[in-house]
Amino acid sequence: MNPRIGPTAPLPCVPHVVLGTMKKLLLPAFAVCVALLALAGPAAAATPCSQMQSWLKAGGGASSGLLVVDSETEEVVCASGATKQLPLASNTKLFTTSAALAKLGPETTIATKVMTDGAVDENGVLHGSLYLQGAGDPSLGTPAFYDSYLAGLGTNIFALVPQLKRAGITSVTGRLYGDDTIFDRKRGVADSGYATSQYIGPLSGLDFNSGFAGSTSSTHFSSDPAKLATQTLDNSMRHSGITISPTIALAPTPTDAKSIAVIHSPPISEIVNTTDVYSDNFFAEMLEKLLGARFGGAGTTAAGTQVVEAYARSLGSHISQVDGSGLTRTNLASPEDVVHLLLGINKSEIAEEFIQDLALSGKEGTTAGRMKGTAAYGRCRLKTGTLTGVSNLSGYCFNTDGKVMVFSTLMGSVANTETAHYYQDKIAGMVAGY
Repeated sequence: MNPRIGPTAPLPCVPHVVLGTMKKLLLPAFAVCVALLALAGPAAAATPCSQMQSWLKAGGGASSGLLVVDSETEEVVCASGATKQLPLASNTKLFTTSAALAKLGPETTIATKVMTDGAVDENGVLHGSLYLQGAGDPSLGTPAFYDSYLAGLGTNIFALVPQLKRAGITSVTGRLYGDDTIFDRKRGVADSGYATSQYIGPLSGLDFNSGFAGSTSSTHFSSDPAKLATQTLDNSMRHSGITISPTIALAPTPTDAKSIAVIHSPPISEIVNTTDVYSDNFFAEMLEKLLGARFGGAGTTAAGTQVVEAYARSLGSHISQVDGSGLTRTNLASPEDVVHLLLGINKSEIAEEFIQDLALSGKEGTTAGRMKGTAAYGRCRLKTGTLTGVSNLSGYCFNTDGKVMVFSTLMGSVANTETAHYYQDKIAGMVAGY
């Protein structure tokens, strides 16, 4: 059953409340709703809202919340536990990636540079050293890695070498240094005690191959991504005929150094797309630190969370954020907070880009294979979220009559993830068919 409800047939027992006044009116409205249901008897249990509420409880248990809103009118279509603060899991990425798009800009790229404190003489000798200066690019690596692991999304470190050759360099009297100082040296987030997590590669301002030690994701994580990136460039330079000491080190780039080669990441929009569609924890944490470095005064997770929280507040939303990906259970928000964020984004300059960067329901990323046979299949842009005992689904659904619905389902006491997905998919189908 997927009842269609049009403008001439309002949902029985659903508070027709504009979202801006929701906090004041939601509870009184539902008190009336409960009373009416008691008077109406069994027939009222078949309303779309009450059906979604029952699915929410069946899939997520008591510690769950739901909010469904018409994006144009901001009318609340259905709510249950909408103000509960619940673990966001990877719905945290909605906050991180929207802030990255808005603050950095969709077309912005991240520049990794080779800097020098010396000069090249007429014989091609660089009298001085080279510095591989990281800028927090999460996609920096080798084609062998990112072609297999990231579907070709990456920044080719080897592209620096032809530029050094064109600069006339045949030998270097000094050494090649790696500079990862744009970020701090904490390799993980709170979930792993800020050490390298088993779920994400080590975080570094000069990261490489998503933190893996080899050219495939089947290898172990690197102990120091910056050193690995620097060593890879050093090897490539010497292989190309540039003579340089094989001894590398990490050091900050001198303030008077000049750029001699540069490579650019894919646009932020493409990095965000990978982050959200495939729920890439590593990319999300790198974006969080990059936001901190660019706008929060330090390349730290803590500084990044402050930037993201401020962005959410600017849209009338709220998040208690401790990392960028949602790995830590204390990333908290309510369904109301998530919906406020999504509604605010939908009115902003990044709306089209952000929505397109979410997974197409049933067909992409973490939603692939889900929602088949429902009105939601291929008609929603969604973000999933999963931790032990937690399963979330939030996003936008585009109905055949032109309505854009925004919803958030946060299930915080899940006994079985597969069961949670089943009921979430039914809820999304109901939302998409409204």
